[in-house]
Amino acid sequence: MTNEIAVSVDHFYAAYGSNIILDNISFDIPTGSIFMIVGPSGCGKSTLLNHLIGLKRPAAGDILILGKELTTAEEQDRLDVLKHIGVTYQSGALFGSMTLLENTRLPLEEWTDLPSDAIDQIAMNKLSLVGLENFANHLPDQVSGGMQKRAAISRAMALDPDILFLDEPSAGLDPITSAELDDLVLTLSQQFGITFVIVSHELRSIFSIADTVIVLKEKKIIARGNPKELAKSQQPFVKQFFNATANPSQIT
Repeated sequence: MTNEIAVSVDHFYAAYGSNIILDNISFDIPTGSIFMIVGPSGCGKSTLLNHLIGLKRPAAGDILILGKELTTAEEQDRLDVLKHIGVTYQSGALFGSMTLLENTRLPLEEWTDLPSDAIDQIAMNKLSLVGLENFANHLPDQVSGGMQKRAAISRAMALDPDILFLDEPSAGLDPITSAELDDLVLTLSQQFGITFVIVSHELRSIFSIADTVIVLKEKKIIARGNPKELAKSQQPFVKQFFNATANPSQIT
């Protein structure tokens, strides 16, 4: 990690009409860190993520990605910012009629003027980084759920992003596959200095890889810090959350 800030959220509000979802929250994400957003179901984790990646505009406040204001930027400036981030969704969101290689090629085809053979080479390199070089010509339904998640990460990395946003990457995976995915995140963070912003409710992953966690509840950030420190919190909900043996998303 460095002292530089990859993402800065300042006095941010999210709302649907008059219904406030997130109320005046602020936080910074250091460059190169693994930052996790956690909390009970319905607390606004996905809403926050959708604002961070530019799908939604804040009701108020500022979001800076790599020092640039995403929400008020002109279209070209906004696109320039978005080129520096990658996103994976809980389902993987791979195109079922395309092979893993074709899925990984998509961002390169859309955002670059590279020749086809160069795109193939880069896409294969990304698949190799996630351990899928031998499955490049498989369709998503021909590989396991964990491999689909890895393929989604390879596609998200196609343009060499500075920041990767992952939405529930371990959802639906068995503990061994989930641990392997955690190891992959750690490896990519350490080797390439990628900043990870991860929405998760998986305690194993939170304790294994997170540098910093924010806990959302009742429209606010109620705690932030390293998960091992938060497990010793004097706040009853926070302490229960980080010491739960049940799925923490069930804690209300």
